[in-house]
Amino acid sequence: MTNEITTKIALFKGRKIRKTLHNGEWWFIIVDVVSALTESTNPAQYLKNIRNRDDELNSLFQPVKKGGVQIPPPLALPFSTSGGTQNLLCWHTEGIFRLIQSIPSPKAEPFKRWLAKVGYERVQEIENPELATERTRTLYNPKSDIG
Repeated sequence: MTNEITTKIALFKGRKIRKTLHNGEWWFIIVDVVSALTESTNPAQYLKNIRNRDDELNSLFQPVKKGGVQIPPPLALPFSTSGGTQNLLCWHTEGIFRLIQSIPSPKAEPFKRWLAKVGYERVQEIENPELATERTRTLYNPKSDIG
């Protein structure tokens, strides 16, 4: 097993969001996400303000106490930057989705609507598993026609 840092850049409407593969899942730099969704000139301060307003979100940033937690807290992961390798605060996809729910910005609204839609669809699939089968067929049929 290698300690190589796997880093990629995702783009959101022209804004860079750095991410890294950690323990088999993608972790996103939190201030990049905040910057992309708010266009704040100081995303670290914006994040601090959000955490001050949202006690639940703020509690997710704290170390895990005995008894477990629903969402693991953010981690400081190494990234290559213009100043050398630095540990930057990152969160996995579920954590980032929770963060987005707390961002009061018009740019965050499409994500919030998408999350609500996907959540609703999954509840429907639990009630009617045939819907999940149909969704899978819809996703994979066009791919099988390629090549």
